[in-house]
Amino acid sequence: MTNSLVEETKRIVAQFEYTDDDVNKGVQEFLRQMNEGLQKDGTSLSQIPTYVTGVPNGTEKVLSLTHPVIWESYLALTGHVGIIYGCRSGGTNFRVCSVHLNGDTTFDLTFNKVAIPKELMVAKTSKELFSFLAKQIELFLKEHHEEHFAESIRRRKNSQAAEGYEEVHLFQLGFTFSFPVQQFGINKGSLIRWTKGFDIPDAVGKDVCALLQEEIDLLHLPVKVAALVNDTVGTLMARSYASPGKTGTLIGAIFGTGTNGAYVEKIANLQKSVDGDYDKSTGDMVINTEWGSFDNQLNVLPNTPYDAKLDRDSVNPGIQIFEKRVSGMFLGEIVRLAIVDLCDSPKVSLFKDANSGDTKFSTRVGTDSELFKQWGLDSALMSIAAADITPELSQLRKELESQLHIRSPSVEEAQAFKDISYAVGRRAARLSAVALGGIVVQSGKLKENTDEPLDIGADGSLVEFYPKFREMINEAFGIIEGIGPEGAQRIRIGLAQDGSGVGAALIALVAANMENKGMWDSLVALKNDVVQKLSSAIPTPGESASLT
Repeated sequence: MTNSLVEETKRIVAQFEYTDDDVNKGVQEFLRQMNEGLQKDGTSLSQIPTYVTGVPNGTEKVLSLTHPVIWESYLALTGHVGIIYGCRSGGTNFRVCSVHLNGDTTFDLTFNKVAIPKELMVAKTSKELFSFLAKQIELFLKEHHEEHFAESIRRRKNSQAAEGYEEVHLFQLGFTFSFPVQQFGINKGSLIRWTKGFDIPDAVGKDVCALLQEEIDLLHLPVKVAALVNDTVGTLMARSYASPGKTGTLIGAIFGTGTNGAYVEKIANLQKSVDGDYDKSTGDMVINTEWGSFDNQLNVLPNTPYDAKLDRDSVNPGIQIFEKRVSGMFLGEIVRLAIVDLCDSPKVSLFKDANSGDTKFSTRVGTDSELFKQWGLDSALMSIAAADITPELSQLRKELESQLHIRSPSVEEAQAFKDISYAVGRRAARLSAVALGGIVVQSGKLKENTDEPLDIGADGSLVEFYPKFREMINEAFGIIEGIGPEGAQRIRIGLAQDGSGVGAALIALVAANMENKGMWDSLVALKNDVVQKLSSAIPTPGESASLT
């Protein structure tokens, strides 16, 4: 690299430095906002109670119910709306899957996935979207569970009920809904706001489970929406089911197109009002942090000119500030803005050639290059840059040419791109450690006298495909006060297997168990009431019997 390009690159890279001191200040502010969210609503960290009060241990198999909700072991449907995270699934999809839990930390999964038409993402009414989702559930049942589906339909049509069919719920649906929702029951929750490009105003404030159930019922499907599942909660449950060890998983985290986390909190620390029924016997409650909005006030989060421009030009300025510095949806745009700034610098000739005989430069960037378009730089290119450690950076140079239409990028130019990309990625990893580390410190688990690892389940393209992203998080753990090098060695970040599938199935199982327990409690109460009345009706000698 020429001296001027090296110096200008260093100038930009320095703006993304997130020091050890910055990490610890971030953790302290995260802890403050965590506890503020546990005390009241309307805070940066929403800290939403999920009504899930325990995590699995891998032995879950048979669901014991007195009515035919299952066959063999446990089979649940899970619907997922949102981004399917991973390098091969770049679109917005709806996936329906059935999950069979084997009871030995393994499971069998069958699924269909369909792209949600873009016009439905901005439909005039929520009915348009949710009727589409219900139809996909029907198609899935007909394709993969025809025997059970046909039997249910036959029983419904033969019913003597006035409506011509009977309420027979053979399938328990765990509905993974990857948008901010205020839950007020395990299968009840109103949409707070849309994200990820969806915008259907009439759905905001409505119970999304009820919207889906209404469309399911119109199709007379044998399906009950048993549980509303945030994808981070599903990740937590799925990891806890499949992870090795005796203790449950503490955190489920998404680091992909978006970012969020859920964790197990002590009910005693949950000071704000929680309406509805839930099992208090465990002493725990899974909390959906909605940490994408951490520090919207910018008390401690870094704010380079590139961060500020990205936020100003986004569809939701001033909101999801943490997510805009961490998630895959935004990291490529931050890199793009920094590279464009470097291109515009009069001190360097990045991707330009000097014209012979004068001091002007001609660009080697195509006029249709994505480099000059908002969101034009895919974050996957950052992974390629990080993975290319060859002296000539041949793979990165090839991708710069093919993806961004940069003709014949030099090794020096590719190195400048690699350095800036790495700085943005490393900052994202260290910011991720702030959120995870804050929860670890809050839990006090590292103070417990045990050799068991503290388990974190993670999902998303960053943790799965970005080289050494998890290692950079773990490195930052070592400098956090309350964790340190020894504590960092005890923390294990493991990939969660299909949180939106098996995780949702597990929560549907929990919901069905809660429903069964409620039915049993009601029967016991009825029996006791009858026994009491019968006992009082038995006459003493000389009295007549009466029963009211």
